[in-house]
Amino acid sequence: MVGIASRVVVASALAIFAVLRPAVAQQAVADFYHGKTMTMIIPTSPGGDYDLRARMVAHYMSRYIPGNPTIVPRNMPGGGGITAANWIQVQAPHDGTVLQTPLSTMPLAQALKMRGVQFDVTQWAWIGNTTKSPNVISAWAASGIKTIEDAMKREVILGAPGANTPSAYNPLALNAIVGTKFKLIVAYPGGNDVNLAMERGEVEARHNIWASWVSGNPQWLKEGKLNHLVQIGLEKHPDLPNVPLMMDLGKTAEDRAVLRLMSADTVFARAYATTPDVPADRIQALRRAFDAAMKDPDLLAECEKANRDLSTSTGEEVQAVVAEIVSAQQPVLDRVNAIITQAEKLQ
Repeated sequence: MVGIASRVVVASALAIFAVLRPAVAQQAVADFYHGKTMTMIIPTSPGGDYDLRARMVAHYMSRYIPGNPTIVPRNMPGGGGITAANWIQVQAPHDGTVLQTPLSTMPLAQALKMRGVQFDVTQWAWIGNTTKSPNVISAWAASGIKTIEDAMKREVILGAPGANTPSAYNPLALNAIVGTKFKLIVAYPGGNDVNLAMERGEVEARHNIWASWVSGNPQWLKEGKLNHLVQIGLEKHPDLPNVPLMMDLGKTAEDRAVLRLMSADTVFARAYATTPDVPADRIQALRRAFDAAMKDPDLLAECEKANRDLSTSTGEEVQAVVAEIVSAQQPVLDRVNAIITQAEKLQ
């Protein structure tokens, strides 16, 4: 009887511990973050979509992290995003006090072993993503280019803010695999400069995230000044049901695999991560704080007012797609690398 009683006591104690453990972990996280100042690393200059979203996330997410730390944004542009990514991996504290919004090209940069990469995106704890908005290649309506088929029939001058970005990679992939005739001009310092060039007739098309068109140029959309030729993502956006997906345009299975790999980063188009080696309870707290922030009424109102797309992914979903990119088959990576090498020659 004593043995049975002892086992009952032990079982009851374990049951109570199982109930209390989340609360204990929550308190430990709150104790760690209380009074601390966190950093949000932004790998671009101030003012663009990466920057504005990161500042919004920093503001609202701090409400939901146990202990309510302050999150201070810090811009760290350079190296096409690699400078900030390397700093996160090598120099930042690995304790959960540093967040980042890495450029969506970083997993592919690692998979291709690009020059200067010192980071491992699979070691980062991904926290969440604010938009799965696809990229689009859009033509100025006055150019007469209406469909992707039109871009296969004649040369289309496409402006891009630099060669080491999807703005150059994706049009070149379409040229190599689908047969389009995009001629790239990559001398523009930023996306707004490309927009001005389209208005002036210097270029006929550009690559842009759909969410940026919606928030930054809604009047152009309303007035029909743009024809959207192709969308780059893993699923069609509800606003673009008749615009083909780039990855569906491949003629062979390997073609489609190459184009899918180049499209996968839209799942974390504006994602957030923390450093390697962060304790699991802090990662869990940060992920759930992000999820809660995405439902905050004030954040939702801010996004609606700014026409800012909000189509979120959880940290767990982003982590899975990042792993898929890094583990891509070598023949597919070789073809992607050839496209990116071609882009680098445009500089």
